[in-house]
Amino acid sequence: MIPQTVAFPITRFLNFIIRQGSSIVLDIDASELNKVPRKGPLIIATNHINFIEVPVVYTHLQPRPITGLVKVETWNNPLMGLLFDLWGGIPVRRGEADVTAAKRCLEALKAGKIVAVAPEGTRSGDGRLRKGNAGIVFLAIKSKAAILPMAFYGAEQYLQDIRSLNKIPFRIRVGRPFLIDFPEKAINQRIRNQIADEIMIQIALLLPSSYHGYYAGRVSEQPKYLKPLVSGFETKELSISN
Repeated sequence: MIPQTVAFPITRFLNFIIRQGSSIVLDIDASELNKVPRKGPLIIATNHINFIEVPVVYTHLQPRPITGLVKVETWNNPLMGLLFDLWGGIPVRRGEADVTAAKRCLEALKAGKIVAVAPEGTRSGDGRLRKGNAGIVFLAIKSKAAILPMAFYGAEQYLQDIRSLNKIPFRIRVGRPFLIDFPEKAINQRIRNQIADEIMIQIALLLPSSYHGYYAGRVSEQPKYLKPLVSGFETKELSISN
């Protein structure tokens, strides 16, 4: 564990270098990040295309405290492991119910942080949405935190852009926040899966239709378990209900 007195200046320096470096190779449209509230616990639900999204969004949201789930295999690479330690990444074992990761996410939300979750669980590579997993539903219900949909697109063909000496387009779109609201006394797996699909459709609504993938043709479906929050959300401080 790196002492905080050492980690903080190192992290600030790395964030500066990454943000400046990314502006050289990426054509970033991050204006909609202004919709992200400045304070309070929040779950950001995103698609996941490739490695570019994490450093761009993390550095552009600073100094807002943010963490997220990172596959545990990342720590097999000492340099990547060190970077995500500095960023406060939460290692998660994919394909199983990782109780430790879930507990750390809930602790981060209780501390007023943003927790970024990609319900797809892995990179799509081509940008087309895959079916979402229901882990995000557990976090949202347990914490009572709002969910904010966020979508990325444009950088799928980054290798071709690099070879052509073109800037890589990187677009960020942010939707409207919502809470999970269900009347059933006991939630079952079928309902969890339906809520996960409803969350993914909110992400799909932020993307061009060619990216809808698994959710193609479903963006007109009205959510049954999502409750929109009031306008002006981005200017307010959020809190978790007791």
